[in-house]
Amino acid sequence: MSVLVFVEPYDDLSLQALTLAQQFGDLRAVSIDGPYAPAPWGEAIARAADGHDAIVAAGSDRGNELLAHVAARLDQPFAANVTAIDGDVVTRVRWGGSLLEEARLHGAPKILTVSPHTHAAAAPVDAEVLSVDIEGAVRVLETVSEASGGVSLRDAKVVVSGGRGVGSSEAFAIIEELAGLLGGAVGCSRVVTSAGWRPHADQVGQTGTKISADLYVACGISGATQHIAGAKGAKKILAINSDPEAPILASADYAVIGDLHEIVPAISAELRRVRGS
Repeated sequence: MSVLVFVEPYDDLSLQALTLAQQFGDLRAVSIDGPYAPAPWGEAIARAADGHDAIVAAGSDRGNELLAHVAARLDQPFAANVTAIDGDVVTRVRWGGSLLEEARLHGAPKILTVSPHTHAAAAPVDAEVLSVDIEGAVRVLETVSEASGGVSLRDAKVVVSGGRGVGSSEAFAIIEELAGLLGGAVGCSRVVTSAGWRPHADQVGQTGTKISADLYVACGISGATQHIAGAKGAKKILAINSDPEAPILASADYAVIGDLHEIVPAISAELRRVRGS
C-alpha cells in the first residue's frame, strides 16, 4: 500500500503523523511552499495522490482543513483526528477528547488526519515540494509576523494559564511572571480570549492549542470540557482555584484551593528565593 503524507518538514505534528502513516506501507512525503490557500493546496494534494491508497496529514487546523478540501475534490469520506488504524477500521477522537470512536473508513484513497500528541514524532524527512498556482485564488496584501518573545505554547514543557478568575488583562502580569520563572509559555481559557484579555494564539482548548507540556498550571480556570480537551496531553496538571468544586479539580494531579492573586505571586517569590534572585 502506498501513502501520500502531507508534511511541513520541521513541524512536530507532521512528524507524529508520519509515525502512524508508516503502518500503511510505502510513504511519499510532500510539502507545499508559499502562501497558504486551502482550495489550490487541496487541489495540488489531490493531483499528487493519484495512484496512492491513502492520504495522511497532521490533525492540526491546517491539516484538517486541507484534507477536507482534498476529500471534497475527490468525493471521498474523511476521518479526522485518528489515533489508530486496523485495516479499514480507524479509532478517532470525538467530543473534545471525551470519546474514542471506532469507525470503518470506506473510500479510495483513504483520507485521514492523525490526532496530535498521540504518537511519538518520527525522524525528519525530505519532502517533495509541490508547485501550486494560487493566481486568482488568493492575493497576499501584507505579511505580519506575530511577536514572539519565548517558547511556543504547543512546544512548551511548562504552560501557565489563566482563566476568568485572573480578573483582567493587567492581572495576567503575575501569570507571565510565573511562566517566565519556569521557562514556560502563557496560556488562557476561551473566556479570556472572548473578553479580549489575551490573543487567541494563547488559548488552550478544543478550539485553541492542544498542549503536551510536562506541567500545566491552571490558574482561575473552571475546567470546561473543551478546555480539558486541550490540556489533557499534559503529563501533570496543577490547578489553583478558589472554588473547591471547580470541575478542573477532577482532572488535576495537584490542587491549591485559594486566591490565585496571593498564591501565584507566592510561588514566584519562593522560586526567586530558592534561586537567590
